[in-house]
Amino acid sequence: MNPQAAQNYLKTRVQTATPEQLQMMLYDGAIRFAEQTKLALVKKDWEGVYTHCSRAQKIVAELNSGLKHSIAPDMCGKLAALYNFIYRKLVEASTQHTLQSIDEALRLLHYQRETWVLLLDRLAKEKAAAAAARIDLPAPNARMEAMISMQG
Repeated sequence: MNPQAAQNYLKTRVQTATPEQLQMMLYDGAIRFAEQTKLALVKKDWEGVYTHCSRAQKIVAELNSGLKHSIAPDMCGKLAALYNFIYRKLVEASTQHTLQSIDEALRLLHYQRETWVLLLDRLAKEKAAAAAARIDLPAPNARMEAMISMQG
């Protein structure tokens, strides 16, 4: 895919994504750039370290700025502290060239992404149950899901 087509695809994907999908895209981007930072650290490619780590830092800053403290102050406070910690680890990896710092940031980013996946799965099941109730169908359950996955 040529660079312009890739850019257009990404732009369309972002513009049509739900807020939940955008959050997932941010986690994926932060992880991708942090992994590229790690590879650059191993190669001692300091320019690559700076470039990739800066992009990961910008995404983590965006995750932090998107928190809605007025809606859930306790949870947002904890997430803000976590994002600040990840940001500091990214800065350490970039300035001190430490693999341990980038590994710690990656571990936390992967954990947050997996938590988000679980939350989206739970949300999807709740929406499916609510939709089923509106049209007088039984709510989906584990047995139904197993049957569907065996058929598909």
